[in-house]
Amino acid sequence: MIRTEELTRTFNGTVAVDSLSLEVFEGEVFGFIGPNGAGKTTTVRILCCLIGPTSGRAFIGENECGREPDSMNIRQMVGLLPESPGLYERLSAYRNLDFYGQLYGVKDGERAERIKELLTKLKIWKRRDEAISTFSKGMRQKIAIARALVHKPRLLFLDEPTAGLDPEAARTVRRFILNLKKEGGTIFLNTHNLYEAERLCDRIGVLNTRLIAVGSPEELARRYWGRTTAVRVKTLTPRIMEAVKALDFVVSVQEQDGGLLISLDDPDERNPAIARAVMENGGEIQSISEFKHGLEEVYLKLIGEST
Repeated sequence: MIRTEELTRTFNGTVAVDSLSLEVFEGEVFGFIGPNGAGKTTTVRILCCLIGPTSGRAFIGENECGREPDSMNIRQMVGLLPESPGLYERLSAYRNLDFYGQLYGVKDGERAERIKELLTKLKIWKRRDEAISTFSKGMRQKIAIARALVHKPRLLFLDEPTAGLDPEAARTVRRFILNLKKEGGTIFLNTHNLYEAERLCDRIGVLNTRLIAVGSPEELARRYWGRTTAVRVKTLTPRIMEAVKALDFVVSVQEQDGGLLISLDDPDERNPAIARAVMENGGEIQSISEFKHGLEEVYLKLIGEST
């Protein structure tokens, strides 16, 4: 669906995106995470044909970004929620969507049906005739998302879709994205919200001008932290610690909050042996499970190493 080859963009000699080679598959939710100035928004602007690359190439399907008539085809194929939505505040919610639907060439009957569908899903239909200027930031964001979808794009770009929203509005937007995901939509998501990325995305790219890593949240955690078993015991003794360390499959053992964090290759396979070692050495197990490192730990580790 999306393919980039050594994609690079500079602004007055400053590199914003550096040699980005990436593939995003049809039907997946792909997330970009990275610090401010990492090049996430610049990448989206190139892919949506709003700006051109300095070097390298980018494709949406068979169409190349920055080359006519491909760029026009791409603009018809994609929907974009930019960081600053830029709605017509004196127009009603309905008229905003109707105007953009006309720009995209959506036929009258189909356009009216599509607008009603989107505003109903986003819980705004009852306020469709009210001016955007009377809406909260969360409601404006919902209208901006609906605008990006009014022409039923094959690919949706969302740049910080929940930034600045209150928890209820952010939850509504996340649920809406999950519904789009269930319907098989292809979504490219820029976000600083790591909880959001972990929950919504099939795969994640960590970007800091250059692409540092790509994978599912679970793959990234395992790649950079390995796998870990957490064991809580009623009373941790040196004897228990030494017995666990002596197991030939154990890479390392760390004490944490009166329990053990054990690095190893396969918790599902090895946990029974760990349990036996603990109990045979006088330990009373309160819990034993695989310890999963969160995306925040992975992100901080990768960004810290890249700076």
